[in-house]
This record gives sequence, C-alpha cells and structure tokens, in this order.
Amino acid sequence: MSIPATLALSAALACATVQASAHDLRSSRRSISYHTVDIRGLKVFYREAGPADAPTVLLLHGFPSSSRMWEPLLPLLADRYHLIAPDYPGFGNSSAPSPSDFTYTFDNIAGVIGEFANRLGLTSYVLLMQDYGGPVGFRMALDHPERVRAMIIQNAVAHEQGLSPLWEARRRYWADPAGELEALKANFTSLEATRQRHLGSSPHPERYDPDAWRDEYAFLTRPGQPEIQTTLFLDYRTNVASYPRWQDWLRKRQPQILVMWGKYDPSFTVAGARAFRDDVPTAELHILEAGHFALDEATDEIAALVRDFLARLEGQKGLNTTVRPAIQTTEPR
Repeated sequence: MSIPATLALSAALACATVQASAHDLRSSRRSISYHTVDIRGLKVFYREAGPADAPTVLLLHGFPSSSRMWEPLLPLLADRYHLIAPDYPGFGNSSAPSPSDFTYTFDNIAGVIGEFANRLGLTSYVLLMQDYGGPVGFRMALDHPERVRAMIIQNAVAHEQGLSPLWEARRRYWADPAGELEALKANFTSLEATRQRHLGSSPHPERYDPDAWRDEYAFLTRPGQPEIQTTLFLDYRTNVASYPRWQDWLRKRQPQILVMWGKYDPSFTVAGARAFRDDVPTAELHILEAGHFALDEATDEIAALVRDFLARLEGQKGLNTTVRPAIQTTEPR
C-alpha cells in the first residue's frame, strides 16, 4: 500500500474512532441548568441537576463561596439524584442588597432558603452542608425536621471543639466589632486568608487551582461585600450559641449522617468531626486528605462516599463506591 493510501486509511480510522467515542460519551452535565426565583423580592440563583422525580439533595454552600463550589460534584451525582444548590442572599449570583435593606443574619438567610425550598416544592431531601451551610441547614432542619431524610456534613461545625485557634481573633471581633474590624479583615477576608482557607496545611498545594481563591477574593471585594460579610459574620456568634440546641436535636432525632472532613482545614478541627458521634453514635465518619473545601482535593472520594451513602439510604446497591485508602481514612466506631 502506498504512503498516501496508508495515511488516508489512518485518517479514516482515526475519524471513525473519534466519532464512536463522541457517540458513546454520556456526560451527566447535560442535565445541569441554572435558574433564578424571586423570594421576598430577592433574586435567588440556583443550580439544578438530575431527574426531577429522583431523590432530592439540597446542597448548601460555605463562605465565601456560592453554589459554584458544588459544580465538580453535580455531574458525578446527577445520573440518579435530583440536586438543588442555591446561592444565599449576598452570595454568588443571588441579590446582594445592602445591610440597610436586608437583615444579614443566619436566621434570616435560613428563612429565605426555607421559602426557596417551599417555592420549588422540596418537601423531602437530604441536606449536604459545608461551612456556612451548617448554620443554614441546621436552622432549616429544626424548623422542618419532617423534611430532612438524612444529613451529609463536610467541614461544618456544630461543636465548640471544632473551632481552631483562628477563632480567637474572630471572637474578639464579636466582642468589639468597631475596634477589631481591620484585624478581622486580615484574619478572614484578605487575599492571603482566602488563599489559606483553601490550602490549609495540605502537603499537596499543587493540587489546588489558584483561581478558586482569586475568584473568591474578587467576590469579596465587590462593592458592598465588605459590609455584607462583616455584618453577617458578626451574627456567626449566634451559631456558636446555638450549638447545644443543635446537638440536642441530633441526640433526639438520631438522623442518618455522613460526616466527611478535610483534615487540613485551618478553621475547623478534626475534633469537630468526631464530635458528631457523641450525638449520633451511628454517624459514618471519614477523615479526608483534603482541606476546608475538600472538593478541591478529594472530588472523586467525596462523590464515591456520597453515592454509597445515598444508595444505602435508598436501599440500593451503590455504584462507583471504591475509595482509595491513600486519600481517605475511615474511622470505625
């Protein structure tokens, strides 16, 4: 066979292979969509994925992120679960009125997200909570316990022992907001603090995309954001005061719980993860080789753990549930 004929045959085979691969590809991103809904005159943005008639997971984001933090996870769950991930008022693509026009408290934000759930007809769901998602989610759970089928907790604290020494400066802000404002910004909202929130003490900084903290810092420096975030953080003290009530609710309700905890988190300690078992002895606990935003470093492991937990919750056989021991450490009771 001549060289031109060989090249032509190779090109044809390559084209056929590419076409076959493209034809066989079934990306679960095809079901992801982006919406807004009006709640109390606010535009509340949310991401939705998966079949509308599948079991629902309500994903509640952390600070200073938005529903965007869940984007890596959505296509890994969307084949068999209905996923709803809203942005809180003041975050992401939702409305961000000034503190003079909206009361930035966790009670009020939880109320808005509760109304959001009502508007979408969400009457039964699994809560997946990270960071600020914990205070929002626990308030929703206490208001409507009948709706919460189970909880998945990723670096969201409900116990004093989960707060690292970084919280000493933050507590000083609660005691003296005017005098400690600048110190809080350095500790909490500066570019370096935003970067460190992701990296923590991870021995693998090369796994972290610097766009994550640069995008968050760009968000934090938008007009009006410093006032919004410092106002809301002043109210964080009400979360700490609510810990005993949340713990009492856990002890009485004994919900099914999956706890996944990035151990390199500079703000929330592993002791905070283990404390959930003091309230719910059957809680499933996994300490991950990851940081505060564990999806940065352990996307596959988190997806596998969540799929397995949800499948068992549904009485199904889990799919894709193999987790690499080098990345994930399970702590048996």
